[in-house]
Amino acid sequence: MNAGTLFALGWRWGGRLPDWLRRGLSVCVADAAWFRRGAGVRRLEKNLVRVRPDATPTQIRALSRRGMRSYLRYFAEIFAMPSLSEAQVDARVRAVGHEVVVREIAEGRSVILALGHLGNWDLAGAWARRHIGRVTTVVERLEPPSLFEAFTRFRSGFGVEAIPLSSSGADVFRELVRVARNGARVIPLLADRDLTAKGIEVDFFGERARMAAGPAALAVASARVLVPVVVYYERLEGARRRAAGTPWGVVLDFAEPIPIPADLPSAELVPHLTQAWVTVFEGLVRQHPEDWHMLQRVFVSDLDPKRDASVRAQDGASA
Repeated sequence: MNAGTLFALGWRWGGRLPDWLRRGLSVCVADAAWFRRGAGVRRLEKNLVRVRPDATPTQIRALSRRGMRSYLRYFAEIFAMPSLSEAQVDARVRAVGHEVVVREIAEGRSVILALGHLGNWDLAGAWARRHIGRVTTVVERLEPPSLFEAFTRFRSGFGVEAIPLSSSGADVFRELVRVARNGARVIPLLADRDLTAKGIEVDFFGERARMAAGPAALAVASARVLVPVVVYYERLEGARRRAAGTPWGVVLDFAEPIPIPADLPSAELVPHLTQAWVTVFEGLVRQHPEDWHMLQRVFVSDLDPKRDASVRAQDGASA
């Protein structure tokens, strides 16, 4: 049974399980993975050391355990999402600082959102589609193809248009520019790691890290607003908890828009804007490190220099 089949079964049956049982299973799986201390957990801890450099090894271990529980909570939640009512989605999401985005959409302009792998961004997308505007994003092609198809069906089920990240990144970017310029779309792009070997090196928690250029490049090319956003978990209480049907909700936290400088050379705009949104993102991750689901390499010092050089050379030849 491959990953695509497992995820399809999760979406078929996940919503039929009681919330307490789904949550309990996710905690068990998270703790099992954490105790096993595989490569993903070790990588998560290396990333968290950068976020909390003053923490002791014991504190980092405790933080990574909370991080794995947050990560598996995301999967438990998305398996139940197809069965959620609109009222339940509304009760689970609390938006902060989204007035600028609402205003831009109301005036017929798209907004580019720079996101990281925090909280439940799919739940936030379902809420945004109903309360802010049409949502278009780019999704990584997953293996096996059945897993990618399952995720595509899942996201289209709550109204999110997904453009597959193909081998021709230029084609995807042209489509994004077309979408951004024509009409009013919310365009969230997960960008806290580089998937294309064309990433921008930035200062991140005192080290060099490589982030995706997409949000900044799209904002420049389309002349649309760029807004950093994070999604993190919060405990629910009282009437909201009863309406949500679960003790956990998410906060969709919009930062101030990143201005595009008028006095910079065009070649410097994308690096400048990328560093600007990453600096905002860094501060928000520092506040909610347990919800940063980053089990991959982000920092340049963690990359294999030979492999990285080879990937970049191949990508440059392809381009």
